Amino acid sequence: MGEESNESFDRRLEAAERRSGLKVEDPKADAPSEAEQSLPALALRAGTEMISALVVGVAIGWGLDHWFHTRAIFLIIFALLGGSAGVLNVWRLVQPPKG
Repeated sequence: MGEESNESFDRRLEAAERRSGLKVEDPKADAPSEAEQSLPALALRAGTEMISALVVGVAIGWGLDHWFHTRAIFLIIFALLGGSAGVLNVWRLVQPPKG
């Protein structure tokens, strides 16, 4: 029953595509594989990961310093944590996939 209904669906889909003049493409067919990503795209993503993690860390630190009326202790701590998180994200990005 399952294979018969799949064949029926495929036939009906092809007939609908012919009538409408549109062809439904496989969404995975156009997506580049991980090995095909270009070096500039990888560099842009790595830079974005670093900057965004650092900005979030600095923003949290500044917000806590502002809220608790302290000098820059939280800013320093969270800037270091944000920078570390950015490095870790880039490290994970450039590692080859396991398995």
